[in-house]
Amino acid sequence: MQVIDSDAPTDPEMIRFLREELGQVLASAGEWQFTGPIWLWRGKAKDGSPTPTAWHFLTIDGDVAAALRANSTGRAAAWGSICVKVTLGTTSWATSLFPSKALNGYMLPIKASIRKSERVAEGDVITINLNL
Repeated sequence: MQVIDSDAPTDPEMIRFLREELGQVLASAGEWQFTGPIWLWRGKAKDGSPTPTAWHFLTIDGDVAAALRANSTGRAAAWGSICVKVTLGTTSWATSLFPSKALNGYMLPIKASIRKSERVAEGDVITINLNL
């Protein structure tokens, strides 16, 4: 995990304690950088056969996922999603992260328009900046 403000605590439990027990809000506690590969999810019909439906995602896991859980208490929306602002290259957008128990983290959907403008595709390793 990379916290943009190096003076802020990085431990998720410390961040949660400061926020919930002491009422402190850390301005930089919601800013991270994450690197990982883009992967493709394909839908399946009721009979198990593949459908043309497909979505591209980046899995947010590890320390960044733990920090997101710690900082998003009381902010989660439907299905536990978290509203975020993401920057990839020169493109920024608002979206939601979706929790995944199977991945032990969150899934960041990456729309076709974003992939096209940044010239990235399935399998490419990307670095994003993420803000709550």
